[in-house]
Amino acid sequence: MRILWGVLLLAACPAFAAGQDFNGRWDITLAAQPRPRAAWVELTGVGTPQAAGKFVSAFGGDMNKIDKIEVVNGELHFTINAPNARPGAQNPPRNAIYTARLTGGKLEGAFQSEGQTRPPTQWTGVRAPAIADKDDGSWKKGEPIALCNGKDIAGWKAVNPDAEMKWTVQDGVMRNAPPTTDIISERKFWNFEAHIDLRIIANSNSGIGLRGRYEIQILEDYGRPPNSHSSGALYSRVAPSVNASKPPGEWQSYDIRLVGRTLTVVFNGTKVLDKVEIEGLTAIAENPNEGEPGPFIIQGDHSYVEIKNFVVTPLVH
Repeated sequence: MRILWGVLLLAACPAFAAGQDFNGRWDITLAAQPRPRAAWVELTGVGTPQAAGKFVSAFGGDMNKIDKIEVVNGELHFTINAPNARPGAQNPPRNAIYTARLTGGKLEGAFQSEGQTRPPTQWTGVRAPAIADKDDGSWKKGEPIALCNGKDIAGWKAVNPDAEMKWTVQDGVMRNAPPTTDIISERKFWNFEAHIDLRIIANSNSGIGLRGRYEIQILEDYGRPPNSHSSGALYSRVAPSVNASKPPGEWQSYDIRLVGRTLTVVFNGTKVLDKVEIEGLTAIAENPNEGEPGPFIIQGDHSYVEIKNFVVTPLVH
């Protein structure tokens, strides 16, 4: 009986170890997208009954809870259940199904919606890097760089090259004419302070992408209670402490400071995020390379936004 129990333990150990290998935070590149797009997953307890995870983003740009996780013959399987469809929706969302194998320390995976007949979307995941830089008072301001020149959109390009580029500059103000593409800065930055003056209209929804990975939300939400989708939020991750939005049609300002993963946001003169730690990518992400400098993104595919000033000051030692 003792010999049989020992054999069973040895048989179980490899499966448990394989499950544990999937744990951690992973930055994901999605293949064959209309625009470059990255995603993020955090897995804990894989290989145990306590397996859990969260994913950005399968549905609506949100932080999605993973509903089922298992490892089958060394392959990771996880499912995110679709949210409830809106009443009258002709094509309700379907559960999102992901599979992956560990190859050379990377996840090589596939994604499909439940019942999908077209080939699955391929994806690759790498472990999210540890970033040592902290906002500890040791950083000094470099020379400010104006990303809006008040004349044209030089220095910016389309995130989605297939979308019609409907961004212009009039009277010193950069504005879009949706539907169009998000735009991305040609210059890349690591640690920085950024000052942005913006204006939106009723029902506007936009955002500023930091390093091409982390979105600070822009939303016409004057007078509403704050949540993780409010103006000034680290989108779908961290809600602003208060709603500092002005009514639509008024000029508003963001002062954003990012050092490593440490983020501070002052919105219309009110500090709404105070040295929060960024766990990982948000849905605006066009690249997964968290350990490298990245561009700014201005979201323009949803609705109208105007930018009057966009000044970035690199922070250096």
